[in-house]
Amino acid sequence: MAEQEKQHDGLDEVNEALTKTEQIIEKYQKQIMFSVLAVVVVVTVILALRQYHFLPKEERAQADLFRGEFFFQDGDYKTAIEGNGGDYNGFEAIISENGSTKAGNLAKAYAGVSYMRLGDYQKAIKHLDSFSASDVLISPAIIGAIGDCYVELDQTQKAITYFEKAAKQANNELISPIYLKKAGIAYESLSQYPDAVKAYQAIKDQYPTSMEANDIEKYIERAKRRK
Repeated sequence: MAEQEKQHDGLDEVNEALTKTEQIIEKYQKQIMFSVLAVVVVVTVILALRQYHFLPKEERAQADLFRGEFFFQDGDYKTAIEGNGGDYNGFEAIISENGSTKAGNLAKAYAGVSYMRLGDYQKAIKHLDSFSASDVLISPAIIGAIGDCYVELDQTQKAITYFEKAAKQANNELISPIYLKKAGIAYESLSQYPDAVKAYQAIKDQYPTSMEANDIEKYIERAKRRK
C-alpha cells in the first residue's frame, strides 16, 4: 500500500512537472517558434550560400586559374597577370574577385612569381607574402622566393631571414639545403663569414645526402679562409 502511494505521488509530481512545462511552452510559444525559425533560416542561408555562391565562385576561379597557368608555363607572365582581353582576366582579377577561394589564394603565388620574373620585386613580395599554405614543399619555396626578391632589392640581411625561415620550415633534404646555401652566400656577401660557415656546415651535418652537400666543403673552406 505504501509502495502504491509512493508511486502515485511520483506520478503526481511528473504530471505536475509536465503541466508546468506545457504552461511555459504555451506562454512562450511565439518566442520559441521564432527562435526555431531563426535557426532554420540561418542554416538554410548558409547552405544556399555554399551551394549557389561559394561553390560556383570557387569553380569559376579554378577555371580562370587553369587558363592562366598556360600563360605562366609559356613564360608569358604579363598576360598571365593582366589577362588577354578576351576569355581570360588574369591573376590580378582572380585575386581581386575571388581572393578568398583556394584558387584565389593560389593565384597570389602565381602572380608573385610572375612579377618576380618580370623584375617587379615589390609587387612580387606583396603577393607572395599574402599567399598562405601549409604544404611542406610549397610554403617554404614561397618564403624562399621572397628572400630572392629582397636580394634583388639589395636588402640582403632581410633576405637571409627568409632563407633561414624557409630552410627551417621545410626541414627536408630537398628544399632546406637550397636555402641554407643561399643564406650562406648572402652572409658572405655581407662579410659575415662565421655565419656563412654555420649555414654551410648545417648542410654538411644535417643533409649529407643532398645535392648541395656534394661540394659544400669547398664553400666551408672558402668562408673559413675569409674570416
